[in-house]
Amino acid sequence: MKYFFLLLIAFPTIVFAAESKPEDSILIESYQVDITGDGEVETIELMGKLFAPDAQYYQDIWADIRSSNEQEWKINYGGGYEPELQFIDLNHDGIKDIFYQSPTGGSGGLYTSFLHTLANQELTEIPLPEQRYVSGKFEENFQVIIEIVPNGKPIVMDVKDRAEDYIRLGIYDKERNLLKPTSLMIDPIAFYEPISISESKGYGLKSYQQISGAYHADRLGTIETLWYYENGEWIILQTNWVPSS
Repeated sequence: MKYFFLLLIAFPTIVFAAESKPEDSILIESYQVDITGDGEVETIELMGKLFAPDAQYYQDIWADIRSSNEQEWKINYGGGYEPELQFIDLNHDGIKDIFYQSPTGGSGGLYTSFLHTLANQELTEIPLPEQRYVSGKFEENFQVIIEIVPNGKPIVMDVKDRAEDYIRLGIYDKERNLLKPTSLMIDPIAFYEPISISESKGYGLKSYQQISGAYHADRLGTIETLWYYENGEWIILQTNWVPSS
């Protein structure tokens, strides 16, 4: 499993009835899946418009959806590279949902992710889970404190191996004293992975969230969280701290 860590920037989707395709649109992938729950398969065409004829970046990505009775829908996803759709029942209503992910490019593999349902022919976006309790800061003697769950035991991490860099940046002095209160860099969730919880419970999502020290490349570790959608909201089943090697 490859992990991708960077700030996730979520662009709002626009959902409306499907329109005619632009002349320079490209069919990226076509799918035949029942996503309305009526027992008939829908045709889902993942479309894109390249930034330039020889480019790999799509400046626009969207999904055109057509039912067997000629009803049509369209979901706009914004720009990105190598977009992918997965059809997984993540809200556990017995109907497959539309899960989209695409790296947006740049230096670290930033991903854009969206989840929609078309159950009963009503197109609705399902917000993806977010971590709300994570915090972290530098402490005296080249240590950092990270809290990932409310009222839980904080993670204490020794960062003496980075002392020279932190002294140069003015976070500590040579006597290991913290020169000023300094928070860690905590990114939002960067990437989601659909995970089978069990045969009876179905699928959930595993999220990956990076925490860095003084700058993004100064990676301290990753929060890996297992989420499950229940009663209209995401609940946390498990959260782990994985230090950077």
